[in-house]
Amino acid sequence: MLDVKDILLQLLFALTPFVLYTIYYRDKAENYSKQFITITCMICLFMSMTFPATVQVGIIFDIRYVIMFFGMVYGGITTGVFLLIEFLIYRLIIGGQGLFSAIIILSITFTLSALLSSLYRRRSEYRKLITFIAGISFSIIPIGTMFATEYQYTIQHLKFNILVMPVQNFLGIWILISLFNKAVSDKELYLRYLQSEKSETIAHVAASLAHEVRNPLTAVMGFLKLLKDDSITKEKSQRYIDICLEEIKRTEVILSEYLSIAKPNQSMVEQIELVQQIYSIVDIITPYANMNNVSLEVQHLEDRLFVTANPTEIKQLFINFIKNAIEACSVQATGNVNIRVERQSKYAKITIIDNGVGMSSEQIERLGSIYFSTKSKGTGLGLTLSYQLIRSMNGDVTVQSKSGEGTEFILSFPLSD
Repeated sequence: MLDVKDILLQLLFALTPFVLYTIYYRDKAENYSKQFITITCMICLFMSMTFPATVQVGIIFDIRYVIMFFGMVYGGITTGVFLLIEFLIYRLIIGGQGLFSAIIILSITFTLSALLSSLYRRRSEYRKLITFIAGISFSIIPIGTMFATEYQYTIQHLKFNILVMPVQNFLGIWILISLFNKAVSDKELYLRYLQSEKSETIAHVAASLAHEVRNPLTAVMGFLKLLKDDSITKEKSQRYIDICLEEIKRTEVILSEYLSIAKPNQSMVEQIELVQQIYSIVDIITPYANMNNVSLEVQHLEDRLFVTANPTEIKQLFINFIKNAIEACSVQATGNVNIRVERQSKYAKITIIDNGVGMSSEQIERLGSIYFSTKSKGTGLGLTLSYQLIRSMNGDVTVQSKSGEGTEFILSFPLSD
């Protein structure tokens, strides 16, 4: 005797391809394949025929027509042939009443599925209509065939044949196609998002590279301009040349790091004496400050303040902050950038103060965000990378600023033991 749970179980079997798709392709950067559709549909058909809804002894009912149509829509004619062969072999093994009718019905539905699935793939604007026609057809065809071949059985179970079987086939096709379409559409949207994110990452890396290389090149350009002055001593000239060579080497290091971004390695860290590092950076950035009519001043209350960091990265970090301060002051008649290094409990505190254009509270909140910059031609990537490095060192950044009055950056780093 047919039970409601048997019908629900068949509908559950019909959802097998959808469930397996969401599980298997959830984290994959690809969409379904025809092989996947073929395998899942064959599993679904096997389960449906193994645990069918029993109408009476020898008369069984399953969702084979639903699976046939679905398989041919997404897997093509090859999937349909595999399902047809599987059904014929398994149905012959099962035997029982209705074998002849089942073969006739499936032959008709196979042909109709091939036609409708082809239209479904080629005419996307009519997919809902085609799905509706398939649902109706696969509800009517079994009843008509059963009337012709199994008249007594059909009349005996008229309520089931007119109501239950058509509704189940129609709902099965409609629900499975709708859910799978939604899952596939969501997956395609996700894949497009991954592609756009990949393109954005490439653009991000390219812009970052240009930004990071610009700093040492700016320093080299400044020193080369100084070398054109015939009045400088040979000692100063040699010092400027050495600094230029050092900056060129730093550019090479930056390029190497970006070229190896696909295979990132843990940065080599060491103990760095901050005061010495700051003075070294000021020597490098001074020509750039002079070009912008900005004076640099360094104050320190203690000499030996050590932090653990990658020397190249922390150097680039301080250059980013000081260079931004210089550029903020360039609009002033007399720009001033003051750098103060001191100890604060177990932290090294570096304060960078400028009398530049300043920032609004909204601009301060967005500092460190990708592509946000207070400069018209800036990318914002310099400070973004600097903020990331500070966080990786368990440091902190505090910003105080007022439009038209200047900005104060306070950088804190844990001291090395």
